[in-house]
Amino acid sequence: MNKYITIHGHFYQPPRENPWLEAVEEQESAAPYHDWNDRITAECYGPNTASRILDSKRRIIDIVSNYSRISFNFGPTLLSWMEKARPEIYRAILDADRVSRDKFSGHGSALAQAYSHLIMPLANDRDRRTQVIWGIADFQRRFGRRPEGMWLPETAVDTPTLEALAEQGIAFTILAPHQARRVRPLEGGEWEKVEGGRVDPKAPYLCRLPSGRSIVLFFYDGPPSQEIAFSSLLDNGEWFARRLLNTFSNSSAPQLVHIATDGETYGHHRAHGDMALAACLRHIENTGDTRLTIYGEFLERHPPAKEVEIVENSSWSCAHGVERWRSNCGCNSGLHRGWTQAWRQPLRDALDWLRDSLAPIFEEGLKQYCPDPWRARDEYISVILDRGEENIDGFFLRLSGRELSRPEQVAALKLLEMERHLMLMYTSCGWFFDEISGLETVQIIRYAARAIELAGGGPREEEFISRLDRAPGNVRDLENGGRVYRQLVLPSRISPATIGGQYGISSLFQDYPEETDLYGFRVRQNWYDRTRAGRRVLAAGAISLISCSTREEHNLEFAALYLGDNTVMGGVQAASADRSPRVFGPQLKEAFLKSDLSSMIRLLDGNFPHRIIGSDQLIPEERKKLVRRALEGTVLEVESALHTLAEHHYPLIQALKEAGLPLPPALAWTVQCTINTELRESLKAEKLNLSRLREAVAEAHKWNFRPDNDLLRDYAETRLEELVERFSQEPEDASRLTRLESFLRLVVAGPLQVSLWSAQNIYFRVGRELLPGMLGRKEAGDAAAGRWVGHFQKLGRLLRVSFPLPEAAG
Repeated sequence: MNKYITIHGHFYQPPRENPWLEAVEEQESAAPYHDWNDRITAECYGPNTASRILDSKRRIIDIVSNYSRISFNFGPTLLSWMEKARPEIYRAILDADRVSRDKFSGHGSALAQAYSHLIMPLANDRDRRTQVIWGIADFQRRFGRRPEGMWLPETAVDTPTLEALAEQGIAFTILAPHQARRVRPLEGGEWEKVEGGRVDPKAPYLCRLPSGRSIVLFFYDGPPSQEIAFSSLLDNGEWFARRLLNTFSNSSAPQLVHIATDGETYGHHRAHGDMALAACLRHIENTGDTRLTIYGEFLERHPPAKEVEIVENSSWSCAHGVERWRSNCGCNSGLHRGWTQAWRQPLRDALDWLRDSLAPIFEEGLKQYCPDPWRARDEYISVILDRGEENIDGFFLRLSGRELSRPEQVAALKLLEMERHLMLMYTSCGWFFDEISGLETVQIIRYAARAIELAGGGPREEEFISRLDRAPGNVRDLENGGRVYRQLVLPSRISPATIGGQYGISSLFQDYPEETDLYGFRVRQNWYDRTRAGRRVLAAGAISLISCSTREEHNLEFAALYLGDNTVMGGVQAASADRSPRVFGPQLKEAFLKSDLSSMIRLLDGNFPHRIIGSDQLIPEERKKLVRRALEGTVLEVESALHTLAEHHYPLIQALKEAGLPLPPALAWTVQCTINTELRESLKAEKLNLSRLREAVAEAHKWNFRPDNDLLRDYAETRLEELVERFSQEPEDASRLTRLESFLRLVVAGPLQVSLWSAQNIYFRVGRELLPGMLGRKEAGDAAAGRWVGHFQKLGRLLRVSFPLPEAAG
């Protein structure tokens, strides 16, 4: 077989964490999801772990992982987020790579990526080296093997970048066809010019480097890659497959037809693109004369016969090389006619100045603890991947040759974290779009601000801002980068005192253990007391905040007071050594129990003169939680009153319906609210009562109820996941199966549009594992097995999943 096809997906999102919180904040533009990582995971990364194959009746006949049959890379910072936020999707991606090794002769589908997606030709030598080392180390930790290939951000390349890959043992990378300059046979001869995308993409090429090293380059096929990203090719998986199959020439030599696109094309940019990909892969597998492969396997079977020289400083997404990331080259989104990107060069100049001005501080500072600071930075990835105390102690012992004290560790970690942020601030998305005040550009400037803070701040920050002033914007009131820094970056800076105040106020409503994690800190209670009086709550205490990244410790004392509704006040400050923090606690408690508000405010002012907290000073996301929590009591009161009104006027409401008369708006809203409340309480009850839920659904149908928010759907999906999980733990338990079937029948027929994705995945897995055996028992006369099979098939119809096996056996 000489026909091979590889589809490569570059799955990536820029790092989005607030550098002071080490957490992704809510992003309203991603609604109804929490943030863009969350949204794109739901639309793309998750579906590709379990993509649906449908029959002609649009029933699911198979669920497959696309990752195990394509070549792919994931951004390390995206996987870091996913490991914590969506662990089941994260594990499925890693599992797919393991499965692919069996399919592709021991070669895995996954490739590494340069760590933080900076444009490698625009990086200095140190950063380029560290990016490759960190990308490899991150990959090894997650996938359990060394990577064979590495994806270059935006496929941006020059010879020093290829040298950096080859030096670290990377065998190959993937480039766009227009990045090949000329080729010739390995044994020598005349060079053939192939600029302008004229290289034959169906073969690998060896690139010999000045150092004597070499690396293999694959140039993806440009036209079909463009069509997948920008045409209707993903409307039909069979069309997709035919487009690739028709790309082969009549040559009898081994041919690799391969494409590369953003992985987000398969589900995020194009809805259900994952299903088109799955159908395409299945169609190719069924042709018989074409083999799906990945780069490592093809390279082992068919090494290069030609060598190549690259077009220096080129990329896949800028017609001007790498100018999109440093100049007003004309490349932009096309959405804002008349806008300028003249801000790109001054922004890069400001960041380069910051990096270079902080390099001596890093070098001289870290030399006190590690003889080779830059080697220490290269190896710091081991700490980023495991911030446990034992690992950090071992890291410094290995590099310093001695145990460092806690203050020494803090000083060294601050310098290393400074360097981490100095590389994050070069994330390519910061220049890709149109405006300096855009989400992605503000994010990289935040990383710069954090680096400045870790270096000690001072005049350097003002100098940095003055350099940003030279970067012109396109938005009124944000006319340059300096204004962006002052108005959008500085307000996102979160101090340890703010975290401490956040802890104090949230402790009014939730119980914390003696030690807990809160954003980027470990919080330890030194003492704590909470008192309730009706709806009012008082909390006071002292805590230690230990930074998870620098191990710096902040000792704080706080008091927080909730007076009902949305009224919150309190204070937080550094715990002083000259007085016990317990002094203010009893005094506040006494005034609180006496409902003496003026004394409480006076005590807060006296004990916390420099920092008084109100709800407006909370982290925005936590402020929303507080408001929602404050609303709960009010909403319950209103709902109870409306429920009473609905019961009282029900005969009249019923009479209006029977007479075919429209309900007056006041009565209609009363009925709507009552049905909404009953559905919600039925779904969130500690123990599910199917009879109660059935009655609520019947009322919803009777009054043509349509929910106007996502809350009911969330409750229904949570309950469905709970029932499916219980079923999967003991799938032969007929009672669990029938209970799940009954619930799903109500939900599917009801007014709620719930996601069946997780339920379908588990159902399909159980069917694969258990159904053949159950069918055998049924045929042998086992009545219980027969009943189980009957209910399982009914559940499948509700989930729109079809197993051919039961019908064939029946």
